[in-house]
Amino acid sequence: MKKTLLSIATLLALAAAAPLAAHEDRACLDDACTLQSLFAEADAGGAAAAGTAIAARRFGSWGIDTAGMDRQARPGTDFFRYVSGTWADTTQIPADRSSYGGFAILRDLSEARLRVLVEGYALGDPATGGDAAKIAALYRGFMDEATIDALGAKPLQPVLADIRAATDKNALARLMGRRGNFYDTFFNLGVSDDQKDPDRYTLYLSQGGLGLGDREMYLRENFAPQRERYQAYIAQMLQLAGWDRPQENAKAILALETRIAEAHWTRAESRNRDKTYNPLAMAEFATKSPGFPWADFFTAAGVEGAGRAVVRQDSAIPKIAAIFADTDIATLQAWQAFHATDNAAPLLSKDFSVAQYEFRDKFLSGQPQQRERWKRGVAFAESAMGEAIGRDYVKLYFPPEAKAKMDALVANVKAAMGARLDTLAWMSPATKAEAHAKLAGFGLKIGHPDTYRDYSALVVKNGDLFGNAQRAGQFEWDFRRARIGQPVDKGEWGMTPQTVNAYYNSVKNEIVFPAAILQPPFFDPDADPAVNYGAIGGVIGHEIIHGFDDQGRKSDGQGVLRDWWTAEDAAKFEVQAAKLGAQYEAYEFPQLPGMRINGRVAMGENIGDLGGLTIALEAYHRSLDGKPAPVIDGTTGDQRFFMGWGQVWRTLWRDDALRQQLVNGTHSPGHIRAFAPLRNIDAWYDAFDVKPGDALYIAPQDRVRIW
Repeated sequence: MKKTLLSIATLLALAAAAPLAAHEDRACLDDACTLQSLFAEADAGGAAAAGTAIAARRFGSWGIDTAGMDRQARPGTDFFRYVSGTWADTTQIPADRSSYGGFAILRDLSEARLRVLVEGYALGDPATGGDAAKIAALYRGFMDEATIDALGAKPLQPVLADIRAATDKNALARLMGRRGNFYDTFFNLGVSDDQKDPDRYTLYLSQGGLGLGDREMYLRENFAPQRERYQAYIAQMLQLAGWDRPQENAKAILALETRIAEAHWTRAESRNRDKTYNPLAMAEFATKSPGFPWADFFTAAGVEGAGRAVVRQDSAIPKIAAIFADTDIATLQAWQAFHATDNAAPLLSKDFSVAQYEFRDKFLSGQPQQRERWKRGVAFAESAMGEAIGRDYVKLYFPPEAKAKMDALVANVKAAMGARLDTLAWMSPATKAEAHAKLAGFGLKIGHPDTYRDYSALVVKNGDLFGNAQRAGQFEWDFRRARIGQPVDKGEWGMTPQTVNAYYNSVKNEIVFPAAILQPPFFDPDADPAVNYGAIGGVIGHEIIHGFDDQGRKSDGQGVLRDWWTAEDAAKFEVQAAKLGAQYEAYEFPQLPGMRINGRVAMGENIGDLGGLTIALEAYHRSLDGKPAPVIDGTTGDQRFFMGWGQVWRTLWRDDALRQQLVNGTHSPGHIRAFAPLRNIDAWYDAFDVKPGDALYIAPQDRVRIW
């Protein structure tokens, strides 16, 4: 399998509502060569003593891996190769990975550190031994392969028995509503801050029902091989589960999901905040979307008292309800049996877990080997008690001085954004005033939450992997549904401290940087400031700009979803956004004919990259206080700034996984992100003497200038 240059900046985690579900998901916001030695050290030493720290690797003497550069490449021709060409030529994607690069180096580091922690927790009585004993029980239960294999499909049988007993559609709807088990649903429920009342939690409902990914996987002709293999996988899992007529049912399930896919909104439509806030009283679902037993569904989920739900894809929900009504009981039961088995597979014997890996990781993403069991065990423990593990991670790996330096960086980038607003010729004074108010209201969280989750009510038992998974799923859902209508916890985090990522929350109007990302290549307190501004500064800028991208701009400084733009300013913004989208859609992937970046789906991320880099560069210049930047190893300050950004996005991706990213992901491929925003920044041309005729050159009048 050829390797492809790409990046992805997303969380490696299992679903919170069903912590055992499924395969590793590397989708929406996320991978370097020394990681092998890092893992070799962890494997060779086994579980180090609790409190033993694993150091992060530095990149060169001033923040750039100069040995990984290709100095023969011209920056204006191939900036990715200039910064990372030798690294790309000499790096192999690990066999248990479908991608590898800047994010993965820290994810692997975080994973190795977490292994030391969880294997250091003593096995005791989870009822009395606190969080450490519970985590130990979760992890060691997952690692007990002998017991798991001996049990085979036995743990799944009560789940399948409930499905067989659901002989009418009301009963099937009740199964779909149950959240503490492995059942799947046509309609996804979630609880989050209300976009129009940010101080209260509300219930959200969105389209679901697909096991193959985005609707395009079902509808585009070029995905016919994936659909054929998916049908075979459905039959395989049904046969392993002991379900009748696996081949016939697999065909019927694929046909059912294809009908659901036809009803689904596209990814671009589903991220449009003008269309995805549709409150509907619970009592109205039966008349607005007839054919589905809504009362049974909501009661089983424990949300019957919510009063209303905000519907995300309002025109899709009635169509999916009608499909449910039109589908025979046997097919619905088989659909549920397959998905329950698929969701539970990581916790069952090897025949189940290997079958899932062979399809979801190897076939769909080109990953040659299954992840080692300890890695999957760490992910499982994290999915259930992530913040409890994060509390100990922070004690070892997040010194106070790191937060102080980040505070200063964020303040400088935020000030640069304010200065940029004042200079925007295309924006009217009225919209500028609202934008300044929003910027002033930006919240900031760095490192870790001030208060961690309380897991005392979570029941964990030694030797009961399947039951632990069920109870963890129910615990998480009960925690969330109990908050409907309650005041929002402003101190809550959407990521654990050990997560290598960052995010912007439009409803809280805040940017968040977990401890694990505040390390090289993103942030090194001892690196040249220009590199830090290009790397973590660009990430800070990216998250700030999310408050002003094509969707983030639709919420105000208080997090309220409302239009605060003049019509003329909005029109000017959309013209530039469309130009940027066209740039990205023009990039080709020769190894994947016909595959392109979806400019509308990736629009927010692409605007975030361009605007984020622009304000990070201004922040870097402001930090010099009028003094010239030093020349280091023959490089200027601006050159090091752009190299810092490019190094973050050094990524290799397997062809099959690249295909999955382009059809299911929300980010542009990493090697594109390494250079694409730079093409619109004048200072990059000056820094590297990029001229007309160079492959990456864009004429000044055609460069996109938004923020």
